Amino acid sequence: MSKIKFGTDGWRAVIAKEYTVENVARVSIAVANWLNKNYKNPSIVIGHDCRFGGQMFVESASKIFTHFGIKVITTDKGFVSTPMISYATVKLEANLGVVITASHNPPTYNGYKLKGSFGGPLAPENVDEIERMIPAENQINLDVVSIENAKNKKLYEILDIEQLYIDAVNTTFDLDIIKNSGLKLVYDAMYGAGQNVLKRLLPDIEFLHCEENPTFKGQAPEPIAKNLKELEAFIKHNGNIDCALATDGDADRIGLYNSKGEFVDSHHIILLLINYLVKDKGLTGKVVTGFSSTPRIKKMCNHYGLEHQEVSIGFKHIAGIMADENQDVLLGGEESGGIAIKTFIPERDGIWMGLTIWEYMAKSGKTLEELIEEVYQIVGEFAFERSDLHIDEALKQKIIKQCQNKEFNMFGKYKVERVETLDGFKYFFDEDRWLMIRPSGTEPVLRTYAEAPTLKEVRHILENCRLTIGA
Repeated sequence: MSKIKFGTDGWRAVIAKEYTVENVARVSIAVANWLNKNYKNPSIVIGHDCRFGGQMFVESASKIFTHFGIKVITTDKGFVSTPMISYATVKLEANLGVVITASHNPPTYNGYKLKGSFGGPLAPENVDEIERMIPAENQINLDVVSIENAKNKKLYEILDIEQLYIDAVNTTFDLDIIKNSGLKLVYDAMYGAGQNVLKRLLPDIEFLHCEENPTFKGQAPEPIAKNLKELEAFIKHNGNIDCALATDGDADRIGLYNSKGEFVDSHHIILLLINYLVKDKGLTGKVVTGFSSTPRIKKMCNHYGLEHQEVSIGFKHIAGIMADENQDVLLGGEESGGIAIKTFIPERDGIWMGLTIWEYMAKSGKTLEELIEEVYQIVGEFAFERSDLHIDEALKQKIIKQCQNKEFNMFGKYKVERVETLDGFKYFFDEDRWLMIRPSGTEPVLRTYAEAPTLKEVRHILENCRLTIGA
């Protein structure tokens, strides 16, 4: 059997290659043993997204859990989003949540996410412990483990996990003000697990790619501009759309578009959320962001007198701080579109963030562009873009070695003034321009990021980077 390794956000592997029933069983045995070691009469909430084999893999894991005497809580309504499982784990006071999902990865992948009892990614040290406990092979015959027997022993329970989430939304948001605002809104589920819930919450908005398609139309369901061309075209063709929301395969990441069909990146979304939560809702607290986020977040925090903390990339590093009872965190967010705020659990949630932005627009009576302009008055105007370079492993390692050896002092005309290396290599040219190079933690790519006053210059910096590193 192959060695199973958890990455930045769970275990991911190609379906029918490494991602098999037997390997899911191996991971589940480790999870079960860990739970029984740490808790008395433990319980677990489990669900799956829209990918191939989701229900089969959930059933396989559930058989393992119940075999080890662990109570399983799941749904018979099909797919659910990752935030729904995370919330249900908290609401039902379970000890762990498991999501069978590969999130934003290509359709050939599936995965296994672990959620702590607090409703966010399980602490890295706990994940490491579970990983070390994964057996070399599965010795349990799943065919003879009966779910019906588990039900009779009160070890298997069916609940409407989506309804739990909807109830939370209805008690937090003023949906009527959104419905009655006259805003023309669009939601693109990217064929992902968020597709049903917004139809129930806001049935009169426009919907794109809100049907089941496990192939995601052959595209990785990551809500970034290059993957959302049909949404962009829809906005430009209609000409009267105020804002569009997109979420990824398991609906924990957000993408946003303004009325002109221009992509609004997560840096801008984070700044919008801070402005709304502090200025309009009167909330306070620390802001925690990943290393690849814009330095303008710190500028916004300084403006409002908020503490700002920068952490390594991976939402698990943010969630741990948000879950700490001694910390008062207003917002935790990362460049890749994963954002959590004080009004919900310490978990990324693209739908929750989208509803917050729509409520902000409805209550203020302002366009998204006007709200962004208010942000610019505080932090200055800027643009950002990420470019993923698909290169072979040898070249990737060579480039990272060059970064480590401080071999890059110029990228075209841009001279490096200083470098930060918390998690990757962040090259600052001046206060308004920077470039970052970092290998992906879950995919065979080298990520490059850049920020500058205009998108044209951002792309110029990224191209200079590509030429300089020889990718």
